[in-house]
Amino acid sequence: MPRSRLDGVEPWEFGRSLRRWRDRVVPDAVGVPTGRRRRATGLRREELAQLAGISADYLTRLEQGRATTPSAQVVEALARALRLSAPERDLLYRLAGHATPSLDVVPSHLTPSVQRLLDRLSGTPVVVYDATWTLVVANAPYDALMGDTTAWRGLERNSIWRNLAGPPNRVVHTPREQADHEALLVADLRLTASRYPADQSLRRLIADLGHATPRFTELWNAEAPPPPPDLSKRKVIDHPAVGRLTLDCDTLVVAGDDLRIGVYTAEPGTEDADRLALAIVLGTQSLTV
Repeated sequence: MPRSRLDGVEPWEFGRSLRRWRDRVVPDAVGVPTGRRRRATGLRREELAQLAGISADYLTRLEQGRATTPSAQVVEALARALRLSAPERDLLYRLAGHATPSLDVVPSHLTPSVQRLLDRLSGTPVVVYDATWTLVVANAPYDALMGDTTAWRGLERNSIWRNLAGPPNRVVHTPREQADHEALLVADLRLTASRYPADQSLRRLIADLGHATPRFTELWNAEAPPPPPDLSKRKVIDHPAVGRLTLDCDTLVVAGDDLRIGVYTAEPGTEDADRLALAIVLGTQSLTV
């Protein structure tokens, strides 16, 4: 059944709002470097497209009213990239023809306070997941350390899938550590499902994970309690350019917004700190080339 728009809302209003909000964003505030010859005071289309993880051509069509049915995921990504307030984000959803996310849906919005926290940690590898362990945003130092996340789509963005069925990553776990990590992730997802029983996207995710790997079904149905969580632990990262380094990984849970923020740091003055700094420099250079 075709999706209906709000009464009185024209398709071009979505594009006009995007252009207006794009023009007001200060590039430095969102990590976009500016040069002396820059004429635009706000973000260029290609800059917003990159921040939101969509193509510049698609953003152009959205702004011109030629693409009128953006998904809820695209709307959320644009709202996050534009640093919209909660009322502005709700308006963008309505202009796109979507109902605004309710309390029954797993939140994935970065509030201004969480965004300020990320801004202050702009030189530190930081990754943010929602309560389903689906990637919300990863900063450039995180991508430099762990590998580029910007091309991840759909199930690829879910940490549970990546740990149970995805390609190898740079974290070095013993078999016991890996098993415990998987059990903790699935147990946390089970708790999330109990808090958001009406979230249809969450139900689809659980079904997709079950189809993707029998290991998920085994852990989902396990009667034994999961190992106790260790939200502050050391991780060994095998980086292709700087070798192995051991980092502290602290997971901060934002209770009101139900987000998980992973922060990777090294003790100052150590070889691990030097390697982390080098990995960030090398990685951020390659990501901008």
